[in-house]
Order: sequence, then C-alpha cells, then structure tokens
Amino acid sequence: MGSLFRSEEMTLCQLFLQSEAAYACVSELGELGLVQFRDLNPDVNAFQRKFVNEVRRCDEMERKLRYLEKEIKKDEIPMLDTGENPEAPQPREMIDLEATFEKLENELREVNQNAEALKRNFLELTELKHILRKTQVFFDEMADPSREEEQVTLLGEEGLRAGGQPMKLGFVAGVILRERIPAFERMLWRACRGNVFLRQAEIETPLEDPSNGDEVFKSVFIIFFQGDQLKTRVKKICEGFRATLYPCPEAPADRREMAMGVMTRIEDLNTVLGQTQDHRHRVLVAAAKNIKNWFVKVRKIKAIYHTLNNFNLDVTQKCLIAECWVPVQDLETIQLALRRGTERSGSSVPPILNRMDTFEDPPTYNRTNKFTSAFQVLIDAYGVATYREVNPAPYTIITFPFLFAVMFGDVGHGMIIFLFGLWMVLKEKPLAAKKSTNEIWNIFFGGRYVILLMGAFSMYTGLIYNDMFSKSLNIFGSYWYVDYNVSTIHGNGNLQLDPKSMYVNHPYPFGMDPIWQLADNKIIFLNAYKMKISIIFGVAHMLFGVSLSLWNNQYFQRKTNIYTEFIPQVIFMCFLFMWMCILMFIKWIKYSAHNEDIEVTPYCAPSILITFINMCLFKKGTPLPKCPEWMFPGQGGLQQLFLIIALLCIPWMLLAKPLLIIRGQRKQHMPLTNSSNHHAPGTEPENTDLESQTVALPHKEEEDNNIGEIMIHQGIHTIEYVLGSVSHTASYLRLWALSLAHAQLSEVLWKMVLGNAMKMQGWAGGIAVWIIFAFWAVLTIGILVLMEGLSAFLHTLRLHWVEFQSKFYSGLGYTFQPFSFEVILESAAQNDE
Repeated sequence: MGSLFRSEEMTLCQLFLQSEAAYACVSELGELGLVQFRDLNPDVNAFQRKFVNEVRRCDEMERKLRYLEKEIKKDEIPMLDTGENPEAPQPREMIDLEATFEKLENELREVNQNAEALKRNFLELTELKHILRKTQVFFDEMADPSREEEQVTLLGEEGLRAGGQPMKLGFVAGVILRERIPAFERMLWRACRGNVFLRQAEIETPLEDPSNGDEVFKSVFIIFFQGDQLKTRVKKICEGFRATLYPCPEAPADRREMAMGVMTRIEDLNTVLGQTQDHRHRVLVAAAKNIKNWFVKVRKIKAIYHTLNNFNLDVTQKCLIAECWVPVQDLETIQLALRRGTERSGSSVPPILNRMDTFEDPPTYNRTNKFTSAFQVLIDAYGVATYREVNPAPYTIITFPFLFAVMFGDVGHGMIIFLFGLWMVLKEKPLAAKKSTNEIWNIFFGGRYVILLMGAFSMYTGLIYNDMFSKSLNIFGSYWYVDYNVSTIHGNGNLQLDPKSMYVNHPYPFGMDPIWQLADNKIIFLNAYKMKISIIFGVAHMLFGVSLSLWNNQYFQRKTNIYTEFIPQVIFMCFLFMWMCILMFIKWIKYSAHNEDIEVTPYCAPSILITFINMCLFKKGTPLPKCPEWMFPGQGGLQQLFLIIALLCIPWMLLAKPLLIIRGQRKQHMPLTNSSNHHAPGTEPENTDLESQTVALPHKEEEDNNIGEIMIHQGIHTIEYVLGSVSHTASYLRLWALSLAHAQLSEVLWKMVLGNAMKMQGWAGGIAVWIIFAFWAVLTIGILVLMEGLSAFLHTLRLHWVEFQSKFYSGLGYTFQPFSFEVILESAAQNDE
C-alpha cells in the first residue's frame, strides 16, 4: 500500500543480453510485466530493424489464424477457451506453427473451393430441374388451338402455313433473379418491338448462392420468337440481365429423359456435398480446440520481437543492449526472471542489469488492486501524478463517496445503489468472464466498488437527514410535544411549533427529528443546516489539500516553498474561512431557545454571512434592539486582527519566494575575484583583455528576463490561490444545493404520483396502487437514482479535481507502461471484439 500514497521509486537500468538468450529473457519479463523498455532506435525505419522478418512471419501467422477463426465462426462452432496462458514458444517452434497453419489454410481453402464448385453444379442442376418442370406447362399452352392468335402475331398469316406445313417458333429457356423480371420484360418488349412471347413462373423455394451462401429467389422464363436475328437479340438481353440459359428439348419425351438424368446427378451431388461438408466440419472442429492458444502464442512471439527491435547491438554483434525503467522494489524479482530466461535458453553468459543515473523524469507507477484501481482511474483522468508526488487516490476512497452522499442523502435511493454495487461485487467473476462490449456497462462494472461505497455512504447521510423516499423514519419518537387538539390543527393552517414550550431541549439521538417532515417551514430549517455543513466540509477538505502540499515540499526538500507558500496559505485560509466555521459552532452552542438570559435570546443570533462580510469590510454590524453587538467579548478586535494578518499573507505569498530566488541567483552570478589580478600601485595589471573582464560580469539581460518570469509566475499563483479560496469555498455550496434539489424532487414525485394512489378507496384503489407504484418506481430509478446520481457524481468529481487537488497536485507525469503479455492480450481481445 505504500506506493498508493506516493508512486513507486523508479530507476533507469541498462540491460546486456546475449543474442541467444535475449528472446527467452524478454519472454520472462513479459510474463512478469514490471519493465518498461525504451526505444533505442527512434530514427530507424520499422522495415530496417533487425527482427523485421520475424515480425512479418508473425503477421502472416496471425492472418492465417484470423482466416481460420472467420471460417469457424461462419459454421458457428464453439471455440474452446480453457483460460490457460501458454508460454511464448521458442524461436525454433515457429517453424512448426507456420507449417501447421499453412497446412490448415491450404486444406480449408481447397475444401471451400471444391464445395463452391459442387454447389455451383448443384445450383445449375436445380435450376435445370425447375426449367424442365415449369416449361412443360408453357409448351402445352403454345400447343393449345386457342393460342393461335398469339402465333399469328409472331409468324404472320403467311408464315403460319408456309409451304403447306406449319412453321415452328424458336425459344430459349433460363433462370433470372425474381426482382429483375419487370425490367427484363420491358427491355424485351422494346428491343424486339413486341415480336417475342415471354412466359415466366416463380421458383417457390429459395436457392443458395454458392459465392456467398446467401439465399436468393429466382424465376424460370421461356421466350418464344421467330428468326435468327431475334434469337441473337434475345440472348444478348439475357446476358445483360445476367440470366442463365439452359438447353431445353422441345419433345416431351426428351424432356422427361433429361429430367430423370438431372435428378440422378442431383442425388449424387448431394452425397458428395455432404461428405465435403463433413470433412470441412472435422477440420474446423479440430482447429477450434486450439485456436485460442495459437493466438496467444503468436501474439506473444510478435510482442517479443517488437520489443527486441527496440534494442541495440554491440560492436561484436553478439550482445543486445536495452534501457528500461523498473521499480526499485522489484529489482530482485527482475533479476530472477532474467536468470530463468538464461537457463531456458541454455546460455552460459548471465545477463547484466546496471542502474543508470539520469536527469529524465521517471514514469509514475502506483500499484493498485481491484478495489483501489477504480479510484486511481478517477485521479488519472484529471492527470497522472508527477513522479513521487502525493497521490490523492487513497484519500479519495473516503472523501469521494462521502461528498457524493452529502448531495444524495436518501436511505431508499442509497439502498438501490448499494444493492446494485453489491450484486456486481458478488457476481464479479461470472460478469467479468462475459467480456461485454457495451461501453456503458463496462464503466459501471469497472467502478463497482465506487458504486458500492457511494450507496453505503448515501444510506448513512440519509439516516442523518432522516429521509427515505421523502419520508422520515420515526425510530425514537419526536422530541417535540404538541398540545393542540385535532380540531384546532385541522381548522388552522398557520400554527407553529414553539421551541420554548414544545421542545424538550434535548437533541434527537441520531439525525433529524421526524417532525420536520411534516413542517411547512422545514426547507428554512434544513437550508440553514445544510448550507453551514457544506461550508464546514469544504473548508476542512481544502485545508487537508493544503496540508498535503507540506508533505510534497518536505519530500522534495523545497524548504523555501514551506516558508513562502504553505505557511501563508494556511494562515490565510484559517484566519478567514476557518474562522467563519468556528463562528458557526459558537452560534450553535451559545444560542438556545431555553436560554433565559435576555442577551442571548434566539432572535439575537447574528447572521454568520453578514458577520463575515462586515469583518472583510472593517465594518461594525447593526445589532437588534436589546441584543449584544458581538457573540463574545473581544470578537470585533480579534476579527480585525485576523483580517489584517490574512491580508499581510498576500504580499508574503507574492514577494517572498521571488525575492529569495533573485537573491540566490545574484549570489551565483557575483563577479569572481582573483588575488593574482591585484597589482601594486604604480604597476600594470597582468591581464587587461576585454574577454577576461566580461566573463566575470553577470548576464544582466538574462537575469532581468528570469526575474520577470519569476514575478509573473508567482503573481499568477498568488492571485489564483487568493481568489480561488473564495470561489472554491462558495463552490462547496453545491453540496447544499444538490441535496436540497434531490430531497424536493423526491417529495414532489411522492406527492404527485404515489400519494394520489394512496388516497383512492376500495378495490379500484388497490389496482391503482399497483399500476401507479410501477410508474413511480420507474421515475424514481430513472430520474432520482440515475440522472440525479450522475449529476451528484459529476459535481463530486469537480470538487476533487478543482477544489481539492489544485491545492497540492500538479499531475504532470506520465504513466508507467511496462512490457506485459497480459495487457497486450487484453488489448488484442478488445480489438477483436
């Protein structure tokens, strides 16, 4: 947990590996996932690196595996996923893998080609079968004497009995897509000037397209014409519409004989097709058992060679040199992994891992687990912590769900969120195994522990507010006693509770008194309460952020920042805004309804806001008659002293640090004196050249520029802190505003929806309650839980990013991205999905 409060200490190391052991060592480091390699060949083209051929071979193997995967999914064969994580194969095993994939791909392609050819033959025979069946009706129609008028139209009166013998019409038969029939018919009519006779019939069952496997609907057609010229024209039109023409005998006996032969060939093709599909299925089932492991192996090999391409070769070409960032705490673990890799490769030369000194900023690495990772993601979304900077994530584990709950305080709504988070936590393993591609679900599931805590804290604050679906929990009974009778209460709507006579002067044991849910002026009471606690929480939260900057300054040994920034910042915040919070506590403690002292009666309680404004304006307040001017003696003078000290902190923050920096720079640029340059009176100096004189002088122009930049930077920082202290304190009032809005919206939804159903009587009222309750539940979850919850979540996020983290967190680092097979395989799996 140490690295959760501050990122891990990192070091830059130089790694020397023997060429024959490099692959195995990098493989072990990839399984470990604790080393971030640097690219030592940034100017070298990817195609000119040493292991580019091996990477290409891996790409080719991946292509073949994707082809196999596509065919497996096409046949809906389940791919076996045992959850195993096979080690990266040795380089010599690549040849076996390549041979296996090559054999499977060639065999599968050959089977597919044969199957496609068989399916094409089957389609042609099936179409010919339908032509032979359908055209029999067309020939019978043409032989019908009643059709003589149509033959006269095609042949003419002379041609019908030329030479004393009847002339016969020519014809072509074929199959065409059903949707092309209307356009096909129009084109025939226009191109042949109406001198053709078209008959068509639909094929009822869909036919399979052998090229893509889709089902298509087709129709059989036969075209009668007279003459070779029309025959040529008709065939060209058929070709243009991609109609398939088939030979069709004119004699009925020949057609029957051909039909029998076609049926026999179709049966034979069905048998061969079945055997081909069975063989293809067996090949794919065998491949499906291993394809997941094959993908893992190939991707690991490819990742290793990609990493080796970042290394340099020494002059002997026998040693690979790498540079990498590693956590100092894990150096021994990395050494053991390198030793295992060397033993696996059979090398006799051990690897060498040397720590290097560098001026570069190391990457930021915070160790997390499944609970803390979600909170770390919230922080990193704003900006990755600067190296070894204080990490806000562990404090956010408490403050984030708590501030959310202050805005979302309701026992019922909090219970819904808590149960949803609890369900995701209890079903964590099966839900994670599903690997959903829904981005919104993945966000919810990734933040399941955040949701769980937000629900638990919301239930707690709901008990404090005594609010459950806009109704109170009357556990201890009210601490107000009303003496009015029922008729008086019903007859007078302006009755109020008298704190002196109706309140027992003992606070409710836990939370709010339930009687406030019945009071019309409860918003006035709750407003004052929630507004004040919002300011108190806000000031405490910001002061905690400022105190964390002290931890940063102590760690980085920036003592100047402690005296010139941290101390005046704390004084400024405490003497103004913390003092305002102290006044709130004094007011709560001192003024009571049962206090008999005339000087501290309840109506004499001053407004904290007006008191604070008068304090900042050096102005005295105007007390009420018979009321004291101040809450305690000496308050006015103490407030003026606090304000003067707070105002003096502004020039302290503005000038102290720049003046110290300028003083230090001038000490460094003081003219250097040398005793040998001093000469006795009456003698000449030894060296009087201009160059020697200018070296000893400070660079005036550069110094002026630095001073100006320092002053501007510090001025911006001071203005940002002073004005931000005011605006950030006011920003915490969103805790009060959203809490009030949530409570009021919940009450309105209850009164206007479910409350109306409760007033209905009889059996109709029972049915109405069931129906309206469902409607109320949908609105409650959709609006109050989801929309209001998202709103409170975003406001809580802003309070942490801006109001809290701006006091100590710079977030200018970059993430530690180690070479890890686990990360690479997860990323590849997401891309595949």
